[in-house]
Amino acid sequence: MAKEPTILVSACLLGVNCDYKGGNRLNQKVLDFVKDKNFIPVCPEIYGGQSTPRPGAEINGGQGDRVLIGEVKVVEPDGTDVSGEFIKGAQEVLQIAKLTGATLAILKAKSPSCGHGKTYDGNFSRTLVEGNGVLAALLLQNGIKVMTEEDL
Repeated sequence: MAKEPTILVSACLLGVNCDYKGGNRLNQKVLDFVKDKNFIPVCPEIYGGQSTPRPGAEINGGQGDRVLIGEVKVVEPDGTDVSGEFIKGAQEVLQIAKLTGATLAILKAKSPSCGHGKTYDGNFSRTLVEGNGVLAALLLQNGIKVMTEEDL
């Protein structure tokens, strides 16, 4: 019998206290979806060296693929550039995906790391724009399907 593929899951959606406020985003739909599957909790912001709690961050322009090539930055409200930490964390999660053969990631919606389809615009005004977070963009570039808790 073939081994079931591994699913990467944003750790905050599983109840791990790693979101930027120091809490979690526990989501019962996600728990129900993965309960009988092979999954690995991941938090790219922690893997990139960010602390918990930490200042919120947004992508200036809203597109993680542009962060990956240095066209835009991930910034904190005071303007601090944290792009390097976000890229490092995304690369670490990609390494986990490669090591485990992950084919799917369920990531936190609207996050500058994990968002898929929409992220905040970088003005800290709660304005959403089309785009993917840094991790979501990197996983998609590497053939890994990405969805959010809102897709379940």
